[in-house]
Amino acid sequence: MSIKEQIVCWTKELIAIDSPTGFTEKASDYAVSTLKKMGFDPSTTRKGSVLAELGGDGDPLILTAHLDTLGGIVCEIKANGRLRISNLGGLKAVNCETENVRVYTRHNTVVDGCLQLCNASSHVNPELTKTERTFETTEIVLDADTRCKEDTLKLGITNGCFVCFDPRFTVTETGYIKSRYLDDKLSVAILFALAKQVADGCLRLNRKVYLFLTTYEEVGHGGQGGLPEDATEILAVDMGCVGDGLEGDERKVSICAKDAHGPYDYEVTTKLVSLAEKTGLNYATDVYLNYSSDAQAAVRSGYDLKHALIGPGVYASHGYERGHVEGAENTFELLKLYLAE
Repeated sequence: MSIKEQIVCWTKELIAIDSPTGFTEKASDYAVSTLKKMGFDPSTTRKGSVLAELGGDGDPLILTAHLDTLGGIVCEIKANGRLRISNLGGLKAVNCETENVRVYTRHNTVVDGCLQLCNASSHVNPELTKTERTFETTEIVLDADTRCKEDTLKLGITNGCFVCFDPRFTVTETGYIKSRYLDDKLSVAILFALAKQVADGCLRLNRKVYLFLTTYEEVGHGGQGGLPEDATEILAVDMGCVGDGLEGDERKVSICAKDAHGPYDYEVTTKLVSLAEKTGLNYATDVYLNYSSDAQAAVRSGYDLKHALIGPGVYASHGYERGHVEGAENTFELLKLYLAE
């Protein structure tokens, strides 16, 4: 199986695991199992992040990506038995209308449903197209005979139950990967591919390298604890922004010079740009004005680390996202160059 095929396979398997921020145990377990099969000895932090030492000697580096995704949580069972939800992370109702969902109860049962606009029938509601889509104007309609709050409570659903949205994963014949949650499971799959190269003896590391997969990035504190104390540098692998005014696209590896919290380390970022230039990788350098990463979270929480950010270009972030196998491969190749130089 080629590197690109491995990355696509791991991405598909990761995305099939519901893991909105705060509900990530199964994704963490999958990561631990995957790394153990490669011969590593991963551990799990109290917050559920997965840490593994890949090997190498000298000047320790942390490679980080995040396992958690966007999602929802039940904040009200309405009188009609339907659910009002609160978003987890940057989930937007406008990107979720008519999406199928799974509601996980505290009793290990799952109830299917769909996010719909309140009074969603166009033959009944003439104001349908004029209504702003928010989590106040939409509701989860359960695929069960629930006509009142009491009916829904009998299903085991209470406030605080997690709501997971169908990712709709697909890969086109032209190499585009379309799904929710490419942010950041595509990057996790890229790091798995890199770890596999190390395990198979295809990549000799130029320094000590840790893999750190976090579980609370989408709410800002994934990188704020549990990092190895001997590390001197952290490189976040997270989705590259694609949109108006940016150079990145789905086929490129994006190198971020600055995000909403400030610039990334000049020396490390310059080295990454130089490697991409010298080897002819398809890359872009950009500034993300509405973005943060676990590398920034680590530095802002007091860790004395050089920090940088790269990742595969992802279009329509926090919605139904689109990447490309070439963007994943370019990201993998830049990481490999950086660690083997």
